[in-house]
Amino acid sequence: MPNIIEITDIAAPRLDPYVRLTEAQLKNRLHPEDGLFIAESPKVIGYALDTGYEPVSLLMERRHIAGKAAALLARAGNIPVYTADEEVLRSLTGYALTRGVLCAMRRRPLPSVEVVCEGAKRLAVLEGIVDTTNIGAIFRSAAALGVDGVLLTPTTCDPLNRRAVRVSMGTVFQVPWTYIGESAADWPEAGLERLGALGFRTVALALSDDSVDIDDPNLLAEPRLAMVLGTEGDGLAPATVAHCDYTARIPMAHGVDSLNVAAAGAVAFWTLCRRQAKG
Repeated sequence: MPNIIEITDIAAPRLDPYVRLTEAQLKNRLHPEDGLFIAESPKVIGYALDTGYEPVSLLMERRHIAGKAAALLARAGNIPVYTADEEVLRSLTGYALTRGVLCAMRRRPLPSVEVVCEGAKRLAVLEGIVDTTNIGAIFRSAAALGVDGVLLTPTTCDPLNRRAVRVSMGTVFQVPWTYIGESAADWPEAGLERLGALGFRTVALALSDDSVDIDDPNLLAEPRLAMVLGTEGDGLAPATVAHCDYTARIPMAHGVDSLNVAAAGAVAFWTLCRRQAKG
């Protein structure tokens, strides 16, 4: 039975996750067990519930209680459901609610690198990618195109950032992921050696004189391959490229020198995962 609570006071502490807490405060680095994230839209929230994330509260327009959020309310148990009309919510929060429904959910402990790698044939490794839209788009491509897991270097942004979750359409809940290391000292050399010890060959997606085409037969034939993608501005660090087993490029036309990292990731995933999928 949903616990419906009419919103009358924006200053109420119970609304902090939706209105006042920053992404860093939601993540709660000092006490990870208390960390939260915000999921938007019934579809995305449903994916999170499907994969075992625990809802803490919901915020929605009143009209959705008996409408498109009804199925969510039936699954969420007796958690607080904060509600008001659209105009009231807009005046309280300062913005329109995307698709009218938000859910504060508890974070879960991240798996180890070894758990993410277990049984995987294709991994994506994201180095220093900080744009949340790119992170969300990469996860969506990874899920759609057969990537078995995603590893993030310590300087890569949080996949459970509200915008990243929304852009991913909930696929951040479906693809196993974790961080490979906790500080800059853990990447690239130590992290790449760790992947090698787990049986992975590594390919850096970078423009280099000694790079091979992305559909090189040797790459396609690798039984376990980690595809390493770099930050939006400068791409992969030279040390990362130097320590990878391969460097691969996506051939370009019309004088274009490179693709956005999310687009490049989609091309690489489709090219290097399809043979594994067929197998």
